[in-house]
Amino acid sequence: MNIASRRHLFKPTILLTLSLTLFACGQPVETVSNPVSEFKPTATIQEVMNSIIDPNIDYVWNSVATITTAAGTEERSPKTDEEWLAVRQHALTVLEASNLLLIEGRKVAAEGASTSSHAVELSPADIQKGIASKRQDFVAHAHALHDATAQAIAAIDAKNAEELERVGGVIDQVCEACHVQFWYPNDVRPTTVSDAKTTRNPDNQ
Repeated sequence: MNIASRRHLFKPTILLTLSLTLFACGQPVETVSNPVSEFKPTATIQEVMNSIIDPNIDYVWNSVATITTAAGTEERSPKTDEEWLAVRQHALTVLEASNLLLIEGRKVAAEGASTSSHAVELSPADIQKGIASKRQDFVAHAHALHDATAQAIAAIDAKNAEELERVGGVIDQVCEACHVQFWYPNDVRPTTVSDAKTTRNPDNQ
C-alpha cells in the first residue's frame, strides 16, 4: 500500500474523531445541587448536650475548685500527669462535640420531649425556628464554644490551673450567650436588688 492510500484510509477516522469531540463539547455539563449529606444525625441537640457536652465540661470545671469546709480551705487542681490527661480528654470531647451541634438536620429535641429547665424557656419547635432563621448566629456560638475549649486545652497542656479556671468562666459565658439567644430570649433577669424584688413580686410597689 502506497502513502497516498494510507492517507485516504486514515482520513475518515480523523473526521469521525473530530465529530465525536465536537458533539461532546456541545453537551450541557451536569451540575450537582444539594448533595446528600454524609452525616446521619440521630441524637438531638438536647441529647448531645445532656450526654456529651454537659458531663464532660462539668468534669473540666470541677477539676479546679476552691473548697471551704469547717476543716479549712482546699485548693483543688490536677496534680499528676494522669490527672491532667484525664481533664484534657474531657475537654477534647467538648471541643469536638461543638461540631456535632452544627450537623444539618439535627433536631433540637425528640418528639414530645420538653427542654424546659427554665421558667421562660421556649418550646423545642420555637427554638428550632429560631436556629433556622438565625443559623449563622448559632454557628458563631458553636464556634465560640470550640475556640474557648481550645483555650482550656492549651491551659491544660501548660498545666496552668489558674488559667484553666479563668477559661472555664469564658466557656460558661459562651454557653449562656447561646442559651439566652435561642432557648430563653424573653428572659428578664434582675440586675439590681430592686429589680430582683420587682421580678419576684410584680405587684410590689
